[in-house]
Amino acid sequence: MVDQPSRTRRLLGGSFPQVILKLLLLSFLVGLVLASLGFTIEELVFRISLWIGYLPQLGWSAIVDAGRYLALGAIIVVPIWLIVRVLENVRS
Repeated sequence: MVDQPSRTRRLLGGSFPQVILKLLLLSFLVGLVLASLGFTIEELVFRISLWIGYLPQLGWSAIVDAGRYLALGAIIVVPIWLIVRVLENVRS
């Protein structure tokens, strides 16, 4: 039987503090890049809210196109993610 910390570690991809530290570092780096490109929090929130508000106007074809893009990307991303997770679990 697998104990609870091991399940959590597998789900998160590491210990909770390690994952939080990785996310903080990655968030900082992405924020640094976005700020250097001239983006602000207010602008991003405004643009995302506009995009969400615009979705109903796009119609069904846009939703179908988004689904196609999602499926196309998932064909590559999901198997790679699965292989990485399996290899990480085999190593440990």
